[in-house]
Amino acid sequence: MATAAPPTLLQAGTARKALAGFFLSGLLFSFLGVMLPAWEHHITGDFVTVGYYFLAMNLGMLTAPLLARALRRWTLSAPLSLACGLACLALVYLALLPPGTNPWWRTAGIFVMGCGTGLLNIGIFRAITPLYRHDAAATVNLAGAALGAGCVVMTVLVAGTFYAYSVMSILIFVALLPGLFLVMYATTRFPAATPVQEPTMRQAFADFRSLAAVLFALLLFVQFGNEWAIAGWLPLFLIQRLGISPESALMLLAAYWLALLVGRVVAIAVLPSISRGKLLMGSILAALFGCSMLLATNNMFGAVTGVLLVGGGFASVYPLVVGKIGSRFPYYHPGFFNGIFSFALTGGLLAPWSLGYFTDRWGIGVAMLLPLLGTVMVFMLLVLIWAEAKFREA
Repeated sequence: MATAAPPTLLQAGTARKALAGFFLSGLLFSFLGVMLPAWEHHITGDFVTVGYYFLAMNLGMLTAPLLARALRRWTLSAPLSLACGLACLALVYLALLPPGTNPWWRTAGIFVMGCGTGLLNIGIFRAITPLYRHDAAATVNLAGAALGAGCVVMTVLVAGTFYAYSVMSILIFVALLPGLFLVMYATTRFPAATPVQEPTMRQAFADFRSLAAVLFALLLFVQFGNEWAIAGWLPLFLIQRLGISPESALMLLAAYWLALLVGRVVAIAVLPSISRGKLLMGSILAALFGCSMLLATNNMFGAVTGVLLVGGGFASVYPLVVGKIGSRFPYYHPGFFNGIFSFALTGGLLAPWSLGYFTDRWGIGVAMLLPLLGTVMVFMLLVLIWAEAKFREA
């Protein structure tokens, strides 16, 4: 009589497919920062409209939990397939908009893409919950590597085809990727979703009475905003500040994503031989120096050095902070509602939107000034968290 395969083996194939979804998530998250030069916003200088693009993406992601709740009775293939379908539909819609169209028409497609991105993240986090409970650190690292790879591929793809193909052709080609994921998820039989105990709204608001929770939430808010402000505005900043070509600016954005990806791998490798505190402080100083270089540079060498320092400096901050939150607050899960921490992550997405107003009023240099100030705030919050931990131990 044949023995049943261990549950981990039975779920290995679906787990790999779920983790592959982070690659698609990276493509969608990096979309706006990559497409802004293709839509010629570096020429029009309409930065307020650019800010509304990011707001539409954020509103779409806030709508995604409502869709996920409506599909809760279905298997995981339903929300994942719907997410890929929405992303594919949004990309095709944006591709079919004629040149010179009113930019506000794009916000509808970006909103739908935000819905798809948010729903995709919810679905794949539910799918990898057994892996996360088994080894949270390794699962988060694998997911981050897949997401970073998606960001790099999306940026290099658009940079390499910027002058060779029209915007319509580029978007149609990119739309094929969520289409392929749609077919994959629609034909995959996922196991029943693992039940997850999420805190209620009452418990969420109770976290506001915890100084540690507030400090960690503020740290997530600022750091998340720093990373995505750079990701969204770096090409426009480099084009306007240095006068380089959009293709070169996009390649520097790809270098930023690659530095984030490689930096996280290096941080994991050196973590056993260096304390978390020293690694965090070194990362913050590197990011601070990189932002200062980008703000002050007027040449390509300074831009490249600044981008690599910022990407490498930001690389270890978010994973280490998330790991610390998981040890202090056991209910924390990076993909689900976690009260004050989810509010912080959602608020962090508003940073690229706010830059639309700031750059329109004070110039494109604010696009690097805000992450610079945010990095200083991260340093101050780390000191406060360290002091709070010492006081709690005493």
